[in-house]
Amino acid sequence: MPKLRVTQIASVAGRKPGQKETLIGLGLNKIGRTRVLEDTPSIRGMTRKVAHLIQVEETNEAE
Repeated sequence: MPKLRVTQIASVAGRKPGQKETLIGLGLNKIGRTRVLEDTPSIRGMTRKVAHLIQVEETNEAE
């Protein structure tokens, strides 16, 4: 299954609480942290919600 490499590129300081919770749900909490996640509709929705705070790349690598 395809995977997404998600990297946090901006701070959550001053953002809405839901955006911070979404980043935590993605496994991110500091700028520069990267996670490799399954490419599912729920993960895609979460990445859209915080697209301005993260960078997303499609990949096939394992975590």
